[in-house]
Formats: sequence, C-alpha cells, structure tokens
Amino acid sequence: MSDAIDDFLARAAYGLSPQPPGPDDPTSNPRGDHSLDPDGSAVLPPPPHRRAAVLVPVVFRPEGPSLILTQRAANLRDHSGQVALPGGKIDPSDPDPAAAALREADEEIGLDPASVRLIGYLDPYLSGTGFLVTPVIGLVAPEATFRPNPAEVADLFEVPLPVLMDRERYRLRSRAWQGRTRYFYALTFGERLIWGVTAGILNNLRERLYPDPDTDRIRRSAG
Repeated sequence: MSDAIDDFLARAAYGLSPQPPGPDDPTSNPRGDHSLDPDGSAVLPPPPHRRAAVLVPVVFRPEGPSLILTQRAANLRDHSGQVALPGGKIDPSDPDPAAAALREADEEIGLDPASVRLIGYLDPYLSGTGFLVTPVIGLVAPEATFRPNPAEVADLFEVPLPVLMDRERYRLRSRAWQGRTRYFYALTFGERLIWGVTAGILNNLRERLYPDPDTDRIRRSAG
C-alpha cells in the first residue's frame, strides 16, 4: 500500500499545481467543455465568472485507491440528481479555494477538514453556466467518517481510481443546450453516469497524473 501511495504522491508532485491561480491571474487558462468543441466555435460565458471550488477526494483502501463522489439530491435547483464532487461557491469569508472546498465537503458529506491532506490543484474549469471552478486534490484518511447531508446529497459512493484514470472509458458526447450544441465527456460506473463538469475535471486529473505515453514524453522533454 505504501508503494501505491508513494507513486500517487510522486505523480501529484509532478503533475499538479502547488498553488491555485488567483482570480485575476493572467497566466490562468481555464479548461472547460468549450475546450472540447471540435470546430472551436464554442461561446464562453462572459466574465465576471462566479468562483467555485470542489474537493477531489482520494482515499487509499486495502483493495486500492478510490475517489469519493456524490449523487446530488433530486430537489436541488442546479444539477439535481447528477454525480458530483463535493464543493460549491467560494464565499467572501473563504480565504482561498482550498478553504471553500473543505468547508463545502464538511457541509455536504460531513468530512472533517482535519482528515484531508491537500496535495495540489488542477487547472480551473469554466462551466457553461459561468462558474470558474478550482479543483482541489486531497488525500482522505482511510479512517475518516462521512455524514451526507440529505438536503444536498442523495448518495455517497467510491469509484476505484484506475477506473477514472482509464482514458478508454471517457466518451465525447453532445447535446443541444440554449440553442447550441454543447460537447462534454461522460463515462459510466455500473448504473451511474458521470458527465459534464465532473467528468471534465476527472479527465483533467487523468491527463495530469496518468498522461498518455506520447504526451508524457513531450512534457518531460519540454520540462
């Protein structure tokens, strides 16, 4: 188990950003479903974008690493019933995206922030609804307990990390939304469909930690 954790942490140290980009950072290049548009005609939501953060919680079990996801409650106004990462809007009282992600994870699934070891950040993800989401990667203690808030979370489940890091599982799909064709990633796990922003963020994590061999060779030679 220690070898698996060491390998994961080594990949995280190489592939993740140690600090989140600031809201006005000119070097920030947000990813998003607009990045998947095959002809480049996607219309980006105009600024100012609403800032949000999600926790990408990885836990190492005896059978291997997994990632914790939620099924949103059916009564929620936005993205009801969808698979999601714990998170939400960054409040003015939150000192940084990590604090927002940990606060939201505590509120949504009862995860004690003290049980999470922060290990890095992914590129911000710009949603079609104008949220600029900062993904915060955290290593969750195996003994951590959860208390899902039924007002927000219908279910809490884990997906083996190798499933989410398998490029072949991600499929590019499209649908009509607000008069335009929108493209997004989707993958299945059992009877669950993981798609949209959540699948996009997880695919970005895959690209950072488990890049394709050709991409990895180019990155290493450039670095």
